[in-house]
Amino acid sequence: MIVLRSRLSLFLCLAVLSTLIIPARGIFAAENALAMIQNSDSLDGWKLRGPKFISKWGVGMAKIDPKNPKKLTVVKSNDGTIELINTNKGGVDIYTEREFGDCMVELEVMIPKGSNSGIYLMGQYEVQVVDSYGEKRIKDSSMGGIFGVASPKINAAKKPGRWQKILIEFKAPRFENRKRIAPAEFVKVELNGEVIQENVKIEKGPTSGALKNGEFAEGPLMLQGGMGAVAYRNIRISVPGQ
Repeated sequence: MIVLRSRLSLFLCLAVLSTLIIPARGIFAAENALAMIQNSDSLDGWKLRGPKFISKWGVGMAKIDPKNPKKLTVVKSNDGTIELINTNKGGVDIYTEREFGDCMVELEVMIPKGSNSGIYLMGQYEVQVVDSYGEKRIKDSSMGGIFGVASPKINAAKKPGRWQKILIEFKAPRFENRKRIAPAEFVKVELNGEVIQENVKIEKGPTSGALKNGEFAEGPLMLQGGMGAVAYRNIRISVPGQ
């Protein structure tokens, strides 16, 4: 896997990756990794779902707000750390300019106490991100749940304020003559090294809060920003080898 950690624009990342053609031995045997987080001034490679003036997204290093443990603050990194940070609720969602079909998403996420976010594959199908540490009753709205469809197998959530790793292997819906012949599917979801979802088909279509109405062959990665403070880092989107 190729990991790009610089602050180059997404355009340059894609230009480099477009020259790499790797024979695939399986759907994700060979992967092209796209580094998505860019500089704090322009958020290159991302679009806001709503007015910029209400956005609370920025780039830097996330810290729990010492005055309010439900909020995050952005501090300047001295070691090149790049984190995508939504400091508080009431903002907007953010999504990639690039669109994807079948893909594998790997990222780390950190949420403060009581906070809530979500990872929308193709902008349409949500994996829940929420503070559910210690919950005994696991629901589809718990950390790692496929919202409205499937509860995670176990509660693998860490304490709020700690970084957590999520891996999502996703299969896009299939179409023939503009008619859906196979639904979107979460082939596997891992949280902190534990498999919490397997072979979950999304028969009923997009999650509430999806970017668009309807279903499509490709769409962007969208991160929810209106429900609470959240920080993401080391975001990698891999596509099947060409």
